[in-house]
Amino acid sequence: MVCIFGCTQAMSQKPKLLILELWGLGDLAIASRFIAAASEKYEVTVLSKPYAHDLQQALWTKAKVISFVAPWTAFRGKYRLFKWPWQQLLQLAHQLRKEKFDLAVSGRWDPRDHAWMRVCGVKKCIGFPRSGSKHLLHHPLPLPDEKAHRYDQWKLVGEALDIEIPDWKYRKAEPNPARCIKTAIIHTGAAQPVRVWPLDRYHQLIKAIEEQNISIQLICDADQASWWKKNNRHPMVPQSVSALIEHLKTGDIFIGNDSGPGHLAAALDLPTLTIFGPQLTEWFRPAHPQGMVVEGKDCEYKPCFDNCRFETPHCMTGVTLEGVKEMMQTFLNQFTTAQN
Repeated sequence: MVCIFGCTQAMSQKPKLLILELWGLGDLAIASRFIAAASEKYEVTVLSKPYAHDLQQALWTKAKVISFVAPWTAFRGKYRLFKWPWQQLLQLAHQLRKEKFDLAVSGRWDPRDHAWMRVCGVKKCIGFPRSGSKHLLHHPLPLPDEKAHRYDQWKLVGEALDIEIPDWKYRKAEPNPARCIKTAIIHTGAAQPVRVWPLDRYHQLIKAIEEQNISIQLICDADQASWWKKNNRHPMVPQSVSALIEHLKTGDIFIGNDSGPGHLAAALDLPTLTIFGPQLTEWFRPAHPQGMVVEGKDCEYKPCFDNCRFETPHCMTGVTLEGVKEMMQTFLNQFTTAQN
């Protein structure tokens, strides 16, 4: 455990904790249990992309949010320094320095996070060192296993701060041993095209689910809507993360690609069935104890971090409808459905 103030910190005053999670929606959803638990012991501020405000309202209402789109999180051209918003970066650094944070933490072994903590004048910076960044950290943490799940990295950060978050692999869902599945949320989109399973196969999968008297709530990305309408489906296209959360709350299970909505569904306690492609399931499967995954096909470049070397992402297109239907049935067999 990190000793913050020796033995003199007044119990009536919570220390100020800055939590950095600057990347995707799924990353922030994975961090949500840590953020919620930390908010009970610390005065928490989350530095993240603007949709953090939407997650705050749903998952960790006691935390404060400061929006920040870090230029180095862009998928392409992240180091075109002449395009960085330098004035805004300086203004944000000044704002954060005025907060006088007692601690800052990051669940990534990312030197850029560690450098930003120091720029913001945080008293004690805590994280996993990499590429010499231990010199930027007041408390470098032992590196987790290279195949550790992102949730487990936050769990290690929690242990360092004496914050207990449950091990998701053994966490019991809300008492409901006979969870009845009436509505399945199907989300066919993803942030990167290489993570999208073919829509025609999703269409056939939906028909198979409907045959089990389970209704479908179809959600898709904006560029997929016309395809679904041509195939006599009427998908919802949420215009915000808040709208997505409201749609997710109407379902009993979630089925979709390796993407942010799946992690958000798991954070909202929906069991998930996730179809993977280029990413490693041990790193990023949605953290729900009843969640299951369909592994993407093998590729010598996996994980490629969405930079596919081929014209077609074989790891995704090689996932057959039959294989997904088989795993879907195993997934559904965990629950009570209208059919059984």
